[in-house]
Amino acid sequence: MTSSDTRPIGVFDSGIGGLTVLKELAVRFPQENFLYLGDTARLPYGSKSPSTIRKYSEQNIHFLEKQQVKAIVIACNTASSQLTEREFDGLPIYNVIEPGSERALEKSSAKKIGVLGTRATVNSQAYRKKILELYPKAEVFDQACPLFVPLAEEGWDVDPVTNLIVFRYVSPLLNHSIDTLILGCTHYPILKNAIARVTGAAVELVDSGEAISHWLERDFTGGRLGKNNSGNERLIEIMTTDHSAHFTEVAHRILNPLTPNSFRVVDL
Repeated sequence: MTSSDTRPIGVFDSGIGGLTVLKELAVRFPQENFLYLGDTARLPYGSKSPSTIRKYSEQNIHFLEKQQVKAIVIACNTASSQLTEREFDGLPIYNVIEPGSERALEKSSAKKIGVLGTRATVNSQAYRKKILELYPKAEVFDQACPLFVPLAEEGWDVDPVTNLIVFRYVSPLLNHSIDTLILGCTHYPILKNAIARVTGAAVELVDSGEAISHWLERDFTGGRLGKNNSGNERLIEIMTTDHSAHFTEVAHRILNPLTPNSFRVVDL
């Protein structure tokens, strides 16, 4: 491994949600270059079959491989539930399920953990399986929230309608006396304030960006990933599979105060 690895870290999601992960990583690792792929032509992934989600994810990975990335972060819980390998063609792969599960267990004292996710993520039982694998005595309660993604995509993070829907989804989990809640879709941190108003301060919220940044930090320190020590100004490039002025507008709002160097549409 070279003393300075300037290659970018690839991050992909079906749409804007993964930008919450990108922001967390870009703030945590200010020296690193990032390449973000939003597969906006084929979103949402949450309503697709497991085989289709797997196929789309592999296509995204192959595309990012061609861009000479040094690692890939699957910033999509739905895709992570179907692609669990830690390496793909020799390239380090980070999905969000295991880091999120691990982080939730660290934060939970009662080991009563709630999970919010898309129907595909909840149906896969990916978080439940991983949490119980790590700590068999834990209690896990999940809730599918199919309306959260469109609310986040519309930018309705501060809206009375959003508050009502969040209350409807989250309240049943609070009846189980959970003390930790996993935001099991990378769109959901956009609605984090609305969710926190319902849960209150007694419930710890776990989002994918924070959880996965701990894993990257560990692997930079351990040498699995090479750091960018070039001292050059870093680059953040955003790619999508379909043009959308709305995506660009919401991306700027999510990433603020970070400023992407470029937006472009690509063909997979």
